[in-house]
Amino acid sequence: MSGFLLTAIVGGLPDWSTLVEGLRLDLLLKLMLAVLLGGAVGLEREIAGKPAGLRTNILICVGAALLTDVSIEITRGRLPGTMVGDPSRLAAQIVSGIGFIGAGTIMQARGTVTGLTSAATIWVVAAIGVTVGAGLYLEAAGAGVLVAVVLAGLGSLEHKLRRARRVLSCTVRTKLQYPISDLEAVLGASGVRIIESRTFDHLEDRVFELKLAGPARQFDIVTEKLLAQKDIFGVHVG
Repeated sequence: MSGFLLTAIVGGLPDWSTLVEGLRLDLLLKLMLAVLLGGAVGLEREIAGKPAGLRTNILICVGAALLTDVSIEITRGRLPGTMVGDPSRLAAQIVSGIGFIGAGTIMQARGTVTGLTSAATIWVVAAIGVTVGAGLYLEAAGAGVLVAVVLAGLGSLEHKLRRARRVLSCTVRTKLQYPISDLEAVLGASGVRIIESRTFDHLEDRVFELKLAGPARQFDIVTEKLLAQKDIFGVHVG
């Protein structure tokens, strides 16, 4: 920047290449592209009501792009085309460091894991930012468009698949004399019905071997409801 100012003072207005280099307009272009690509992904997340929304994805993408550009600049040698270090080391730290943010979006309660898509989105947005920072604009733009299409377009397909009816085997271990009618009540409240059942009584418990039919997304919910009952010792679906 000092060379740019000296050129401007002594020699008048600099040429375009000196202007770009002095004001780092190339970095400005990178950051603007990171805002657009991170915002495209974040907008879909915001509309879906996810915790990692528009601003989060923009900031992650911009930060990754900036750090990647800095890592390249600080390893440039004095002579053109030479390096004094490995710029990929900082990029590797971005990939591992973003995992802490992604882990914070994953919640686990009673065996149910949520937030995996948000965590994966944060990770891939950081990767897009690294790509932008490295100056690979076409690759970054293509990845950004593809990620936005996957999140927006396949969300409805995933929802339909979860609503599709499935038939699964289920084993439920309960206390002795536990009535199957209680199982039917819990399952029926979630839209799952028993189509086949066998009961085995042991010295300390009763085991039901069931074949269940219902919406795919309801099986995790049913499992959680059954495990919440004190008279049920274990549930295995699959």
